Amino acid sequence: MIGKLRGLVDSVDEDHAIIDVGGVGYVVFCSTRTLQRLPRGEVAALAIETQVREDAIRLFGFLAQDERDWFRILQNVQGVGAKVALALLGTLPPADLAQALALQDKAAVARAPGVGPKLAARLVAELKDKAPAFAPGLDPAAMRLAGEGGDRTVPRPVQDAISALVNLGYSRPQAATAVAVALQALGESAEASALIRRGLRELASA
Repeated sequence: MIGKLRGLVDSVDEDHAIIDVGGVGYVVFCSTRTLQRLPRGEVAALAIETQVREDAIRLFGFLAQDERDWFRILQNVQGVGAKVALALLGTLPPADLAQALALQDKAAVARAPGVGPKLAARLVAELKDKAPAFAPGLDPAAMRLAGEGGDRTVPRPVQDAISALVNLGYSRPQAATAVAVALQALGESAEASALIRRGLRELASA
């Protein structure tokens, strides 16, 4: 099994790169984000995930360890293979992916090619508890407020304020974070209108 490759970036194609290690060219499949960052004609080091199938051995390369970790985790979800996992990592850097999952932002997850609404919902449902380990800076209050499905533990004014900010074009994680800050400043009894005004101030200053 190959765990790491260090060699000359010989060429970069649509979904893979050829890494020349001592005159041997290894075909390494990567996310579009990784391929864009590879230094053509220069030496690069890639963490490698080796997948052995009956008909092929494939190498998948990553510039960072957390990207490889997510590649493995994502494939534990039904309907997610290597291609979809790479598409997700090509659309969202590991930190952004962790935040989207932790805050249950299905729309952000669904931006990846090959990820429809149903798969995005499944990813969020199954991986939301794993994501905080990869995004330790997330506000627990924002994570709770971002939950969808009419959580009865979230006061109605808070739900209304988040919905209003989302309707103004902000993502659900952005709205939840702003309202969480507003709620902390104004108190649990704050009305939706006050939370919206304070939330907008937070978003404008971000």
